[in-house]
Amino acid sequence: MGDLELLLPGEAEVLVRSLRSFPVREMGSERWNQQHENLEKLNIQAILDATASQGEPIQELLVTHGKIPTLVEELIAVEMWKQKVFPVLCKLEDFKPQNTFPIYMVVHHEASIINLLETVFFHKEVCESAEDTVLDLVDYCHRKLTLLVARSGHGSPPEEEGSQDNTPMQELQKQAELMEFEIALKALSVLRYITDCMDSLSLSTLNRILSTHNLPCLLVELLQHSPWSRREAGKLQRFEGGCWQTVAPSEQQKLSKLDGQVWIALYNLLLNPEARARYCLTGFAKGQLLKLQAFLTDTLLDQLPNLADLQHFLTHLALAEPEAPKKDLVLEQIPEIWEQLERENRGKWQAIAKHQLRHMFSASEQDLRLQARRWAETYRLDVLEAVAPERPRCAYCSAEASKRCSRCQNEWYCCRECQVKHWEKHGKACVLAAQGDRVK
Repeated sequence: MGDLELLLPGEAEVLVRSLRSFPVREMGSERWNQQHENLEKLNIQAILDATASQGEPIQELLVTHGKIPTLVEELIAVEMWKQKVFPVLCKLEDFKPQNTFPIYMVVHHEASIINLLETVFFHKEVCESAEDTVLDLVDYCHRKLTLLVARSGHGSPPEEEGSQDNTPMQELQKQAELMEFEIALKALSVLRYITDCMDSLSLSTLNRILSTHNLPCLLVELLQHSPWSRREAGKLQRFEGGCWQTVAPSEQQKLSKLDGQVWIALYNLLLNPEARARYCLTGFAKGQLLKLQAFLTDTLLDQLPNLADLQHFLTHLALAEPEAPKKDLVLEQIPEIWEQLERENRGKWQAIAKHQLRHMFSASEQDLRLQARRWAETYRLDVLEAVAPERPRCAYCSAEASKRCSRCQNEWYCCRECQVKHWEKHGKACVLAAQGDRVK
């Protein structure tokens, strides 16, 4: 592993071997929380390993022990929890928690898993080890990208601003919405890595990508709307490193990482021989794909020279006649995880929410202190600073920060005035974190 380690090799293997799928009803339980902490540790260590470029043992362990399907199952299970159970919790009139940290952990679980998958899916053997669950993962990515396209028609995602009038649950809902945007961007990267493995994908997966979801056309829509870019006060901003950053005029022609992911995915889907043989270029598909010609400038081709092959493909496509929709009889596998979870829990969402309210999300002050201590051990500051994509930002105004909260050491501020203004929102979590440290 790298010079800075959160886990020793033996510890990492124990955590990987212990990974398992949890029923939706058990999310937020003590055993589930322990696994969530373990996943966070694996997540951070995987990023450290990738940054250090000294081999990636977390990825190797996940493949060796066959845990990629388990991660996909957990990812889709928590996605379903957020869609079916979380809204019920938010509407329960008798549920007014003063601390929403236990619920936040479940909401954040999806982001943790998709981040880990994004880190390890760069390797072809990881995609191959997903086996049949790659179908479910393709469906998951399609759902996220569809939401991303739909959201881009309503402007950029909201900023993370608190309101004194919001209840804790309303604040949590806002945080979940912001998180959903970042999760969708991670799903885009995962999908691109799946397209890198076109030659090893099953025919069912290829059909799912090209026919059922018509992902090439969806990617064209993403490229057109570019939801990770926006104009604020006449300045171009891009979403990078977990926040919106103003792009200097000299950097505006530079291809962003997310735009690059879309272009590479399109290249893989349209120029791979197996994919081209199976993709039906109907009149609609032809019209969508030809929109790409306007984006293929000399500046772009200088940065991604391989796109010259895509440019030639589009030139030939413009002269070709559209194909009639294919009516071949195809026997194929279908994704099972979502359907199975829905079948097992149909009609039980209200009961699950009330069960979790009583047994998982009504933690005592003592329980919260112990949880704070455990998270302090997971999120070591030296490790977090090593994986941070940029300098810390002020928790109140988002400016570059140099001062840290002296009590909990978790939040950063640019000045004393911002710290005072942010205290009403940060105070309770700060006190709990400090108390957790004293319990050690």
